[in-house]
Amino acid sequence: MKSALVTGGSRGIGLGIATRLAELGYGLTITARNADALGAVADTLRTAGAPEVVTVAADLADRDAADLIVAAHAERFPAMDALVLNAGVGTAGAIADYPMRRFDKTLDVNVRAPFQVLQNSIPLLRKAVEANPDGGAKVLALASLAGVYSESGLAVYGATKAAMLSLIDTLNAEESGNGITGTSIAPGYVDTDMSDWTKDAIPAETMIRVNDIVELATSVLKLSSRAVVPRIVVTRAGAGLGA
Repeated sequence: MKSALVTGGSRGIGLGIATRLAELGYGLTITARNADALGAVADTLRTAGAPEVVTVAADLADRDAADLIVAAHAERFPAMDALVLNAGVGTAGAIADYPMRRFDKTLDVNVRAPFQVLQNSIPLLRKAVEANPDGGAKVLALASLAGVYSESGLAVYGATKAAMLSLIDTLNAEESGNGITGTSIAPGYVDTDMSDWTKDAIPAETMIRVNDIVELATSVLKLSSRAVVPRIVVTRAGAGLGA
């Protein structure tokens, strides 16, 4: 049985990818802050086909969370075929008056926690490569178009997503020769509740669909260990770059 760990797996893109993994027969570890939401999602994922679902209620702003999450996966599964780094936070604000407390939390959740989850997961990813050298192990990171092209008001969020792009590029430099490959997916505005704040200006019907990102993620998971797709940039139709 293949297994995957999905952070931020209770809604939006994370839930979409987790559901597809369940349909493909993966055992899953999913994380989010709300235990009740995770319980409901776990039932849905089992119905979709996941043979086992481990839930970990944790706030990634907590510096012990990454250790707890990966340990919970390792307790149930001997390896990790896929790691989906999806959880993140983001709020808009100008550089001139962005609150430093919010800055610190954004960096903790969007940079430090994914790094620590990835670091802790590498031994499990290597075990998956040993079991399936041709398929290898995959790391999918949800970045953002704001990490590729600057957008006014998104300096902090964009900087953390640029860091995610760099992290995955470095992972490929260090580990792709060993069978662990990483892909960052950097979309423009996706129709999820995280984009609700801007839907007055950018209507939901013009946003990228969650399933578009799920399809891209699924395609990457099917690649052999010899193919590396470092990043996929997805823009909204008609919007041009950076939107």
